[in-house]
Amino acid sequence: MKNNRILGNLITLGVGVLIGLSCTLVLADVYPSKPIKAIVPFAPGSTTDQIGRAFAAKMSELLGQPVVIENRPGANGLIGADFVAKAPADGYTILFGTNSTNAALKSLVKNLPYNQDTAFTPIGFFGSAPLIITINNDVPAKSLNGFVSLARANPEKMTFAYASTSQRVSSEMLATTAGIKMTGVSYKSGPNAMTDVIGGQVDMFTADFGVSLPQVQAGKIRGLAVTSLKRSPAIPELPTVNEALGIKGYELLSFFAAFGPADMPKEAILKLNKAINEASKSKDVTERFSAMGFETQAVTPEALGQKIKYETAKWAKAIKDAGIQPE
Repeated sequence: MKNNRILGNLITLGVGVLIGLSCTLVLADVYPSKPIKAIVPFAPGSTTDQIGRAFAAKMSELLGQPVVIENRPGANGLIGADFVAKAPADGYTILFGTNSTNAALKSLVKNLPYNQDTAFTPIGFFGSAPLIITINNDVPAKSLNGFVSLARANPEKMTFAYASTSQRVSSEMLATTAGIKMTGVSYKSGPNAMTDVIGGQVDMFTADFGVSLPQVQAGKIRGLAVTSLKRSPAIPELPTVNEALGIKGYELLSFFAAFGPADMPKEAILKLNKAINEASKSKDVTERFSAMGFETQAVTPEALGQKIKYETAKWAKAIKDAGIQPE
């Protein structure tokens, strides 16, 4: 009888241990089990912020956990990118990055606080979009060619605003290509820069559709050209830079993608990638941002990694050709 009791207790204890171990393993394997923090390295209202929030909302539905946006703007995205690079690699802190943070900063900053090539895990690609070259309504030019002529006649007197790498590089590329000299004015955010363009404190601003298109359509500023190789369906009346100036080869697109710290768990990468790819196909996202010239594209983490290598080299050349020195 006593032996039977002991045997029964051992069996009960063994079952309890197995159940506890099983629960522990299940909990350890489940991702995500808590909210995910998505760092947007630019200001609220910026194009990166608008796209990031739309993707975050859809990803939250698909993952069953909130994807919470946290804006950490400054230094062309460096502040937010650095925060993620140094965060725990557990999949709960990710970066909604751009060409600024994950391609161009390497060529713009002499001493990055992280190694851009190795600090991040590629997760998923959101898409890309061209920019619009715009000017203040009081600038006496009705076309890009007219603005170039005006700038050529007034060396360094024409000013351009920028709050991100793509905005700065696109303007410097234009100046180099057209053989003109302008003076750049740095801003903390695209919306702040736009306010000054509308107010006439600065002459030109080349920015994402999300910041510029509504103001062009409202007649508050004048659109001159788009930075893509083809005209944008969102505003087909605007020529490309190549058409406007009678040249070939000018192209500059902004891209948006998700990254994590280096050495993220494979399970987290795959689940996040799947959620991003599903979000990129959703009607909510595609219809909302097609009017901004934004084109979504679903890719694997490996394909994104290869794209980043290509984009890093491409932006390095563009920055060098534009004569921009790292600071």
